[in-house]
Amino acid sequence: QVQLVESGGGLVQAGGSLRLSCAASGSIFSINSMGWYRQAPEKQRELVAVVISGGNINYVDSVKGRFTISRDNAKNTVYLQMNDLKPEDTAVYYCNADITAFRTSPRMNYWGKGTLVTVSS
Repeated sequence: QVQLVESGGGLVQAGGSLRLSCAASGSIFSINSMGWYRQAPEKQRELVAVVISGGNINYVDSVKGRFTISRDNAKNTVYLQMNDLKPEDTAVYYCNADITAFRTSPRMNYWGKGTLVTVSS
């Protein structure tokens, strides 16, 4: 069984930084993509950043130049370095990954439980 476990959320003042981590564990044959979504109160969940096998990276426009996503394939871990945080970045951040558990099994999408990031003004 595959699990995604996030860490690194917390309370920070505007202009500050946080680093989120997400480690995938369990039966993992290959990971296609790993990324971060966020959901603010009363808003829809949105993609923040994703890194795909081969190195392609995508960011939502609102975080470009402030957030950096990176991936350690050896550790099955993805990171999100968040700098110059703004109050509007306040949200629950969820890790997401497309993982193939066994060589012959289909690729499936997994979610972490989320970690809260609160940015005070």
